[in-house]
Amino acid sequence: MLIEKLRKNIEFRNVYRRGKSYSNDILVLYVFNNRKNKDKENFFFNRIGISVSKKVGKSVVRSRVKRLILESYRLNCANLKKGHDFVFIARVASKDKSYIEVERAMKNLFKKAGLNLDEKDFNTSNKIL
Repeated sequence: MLIEKLRKNIEFRNVYRRGKSYSNDILVLYVFNNRKNKDKENFFFNRIGISVSKKVGKSVVRSRVKRLILESYRLNCANLKKGHDFVFIARVASKDKSYIEVERAMKNLFKKAGLNLDEKDFNTSNKIL
């Protein structure tokens, strides 16, 4: 499954300005309900952006934090509602955290934002409503 990414500065600024934020001690999540995220078959998809400041550490540390965030998103993106833009901002506390701690923090933010799919979001043929 291909993960769509936010790449341009204006896309990040749009999420910051128009989105809603959720935070915990490791990550900050900005969520923007972007209904323009449709593919050729008119199915919605999510896009992700990751921001790690130089305050977190040198380039090796920042790259490791980005990889941890991206991998935990990749493994959990199937359980999320579609049609959103996400921006994750790593806090300084994230530099010495393990994968499990980052994943737990990410799941906590998705739960706070109400983005997890529930059983009621599926009809009897397991298609998303």
